[in-house]
Amino acid sequence: MAKTQDIRRRIKSIRNTAQITKAMQMVAASKMRKAQQHALAGRPYAALMNKVLVSLQKRTDPKLHPLLAIRPVKKELLLIISTDKGLCGALNTNLFREAANFDQAKTAFVVTGKKARQFIARTKRELLADFELKDSPSFVETKPFSKFCMEKFLSREVDKVSVLYTHFINTINQRPVVQTLLPISSFDLPKSEAAEAESEGVDPMVGYIFEPNAETVLDVMLPYYLQFQVFQMILDARASEHSARMVAMKNATDNANQFIKDLTLEYNKMRQAGITTELLEIATAQMALGG
Repeated sequence: MAKTQDIRRRIKSIRNTAQITKAMQMVAASKMRKAQQHALAGRPYAALMNKVLVSLQKRTDPKLHPLLAIRPVKKELLLIISTDKGLCGALNTNLFREAANFDQAKTAFVVTGKKARQFIARTKRELLADFELKDSPSFVETKPFSKFCMEKFLSREVDKVSVLYTHFINTINQRPVVQTLLPISSFDLPKSEAAEAESEGVDPMVGYIFEPNAETVLDVMLPYYLQFQVFQMILDARASEHSARMVAMKNATDNANQFIKDLTLEYNKMRQAGITTELLEIATAQMALGG
C-alpha cells in the first residue's frame, strides 16, 4: 500500500510540473511568433543597406574612414548577446562554448543578458560593460551597444570588435555565430545581391547619385550601419531564445506526460497484483474454514 501511495504522489507531482511546462510553452510560443516576425522583417532592410554601402565603398577610399581601418589585433572586444533566463535548451551552452575559444588574455568582453554575465564572472574574464535589455528592445535602446564598441575601437583601446550571438534559422535550428563588427571590411549577407555584386566587382547601385558626395554619405551611414547590425543581431538572438525555449518546454511536457503514463501503468499493475493477492488470501481462508 505504501508503494502505491508513493506512485500516486509522484504522478501528482509530475502532473503539476507538466502543467507548468505547458504554460511556459504557450507563453514562449506567443513571444516566439512576434520575435521571429521582427527578426525576419529587418533582413530585407539590412540587405538593402549592405547594397548601398558596397556602392559607397567602391566610390570612396576605404583608408580615409577610421571605422574601416584594419590594424594588427593586440586586443579584441567581444560582445556576447545571451539570455536573462534559462530553460531554453542548449542555447546558452553552445554560445559560451564559442566564447571559451577566445584568448582570455587578449580579449575583453561586453555582455547583455544575465547568463553571459554569470559566465564571465565564473570564468574570471575581463568585463568592460554590462548592458540590460527588455524582452522586446527598440532600435533606440540598442544604440549604446554599438556606440560603446565604436568608442573603444576609435580610441584604439581595442583593435577588433566581434559579436557572439545566436543566429535564428528556424524554430528548430539556431546556431551560435561570431561576426566581426569592426573594422568594417565588407558589407555582405549570405547569398545577398550585395555579396554577388562585390564578388563580381560591379557597383550594385549603378545609376544612383549620392548627395552631397559619396564620402559624406559614407561618414553618416557607417555608424548607423553598425547600430542596425547590432540591433538585427539582438532580434535574431531574441527569436532564437523564444524558439529554443518553446521547443525545450514542449519536450519537457511530452516527457512528463510519457512519465505519467508509465507510472500509471506501474500503479495499475501493483493494484492488480494487490487485489489478486487479497482474493487468493480470501479464497484460501474459505477453503481452510470449509475443510
